[in-house]
Amino acid sequence: MGNLIRTERKPLGLQSIFDELFNNETFNTPKANTGNTTPAVNIRENENGFFLDFALPGVSKDQVVIKLDNDKLTVSSEKKENKEEKTENFTRREFHFNSFKRSFVLPETIDVSKIKANHNDGILSIEIPKKEEAKPKPVRQIEIA
Repeated sequence: MGNLIRTERKPLGLQSIFDELFNNETFNTPKANTGNTTPAVNIRENENGFFLDFALPGVSKDQVVIKLDNDKLTVSSEKKENKEEKTENFTRREFHFNSFKRSFVLPETIDVSKIKANHNDGILSIEIPKKEEAKPKPVRQIEIA
């Protein structure tokens, strides 16, 4: 197994994930909550492919867009909310806007025609299978004649 999925053209090994996490503006600069957040994502790999699990509480599957453009898989969402409360003396309006966009550069070993996604209980799961020729071959012993 190797570091095959990349974000922003960087390998997604443990070191680059930690680099991305600790070099993020969230840890370096205090800022106001703009409603633009990047959800937590778990990335797993086995001999059959990659598995991405996004934590998206409160986001319905209708609000999520997954696009594949050549070798780049992009997951994004926009959630707009407008609340209005009227009483005799005043009207109060609240507007909320949350969005995110995350892209992954896929290697050539991926079978893009078999990518699947599922949304269940606030978790978006994406299965990214490897091509058959990219899967590890079983070890076999060669008989000596």
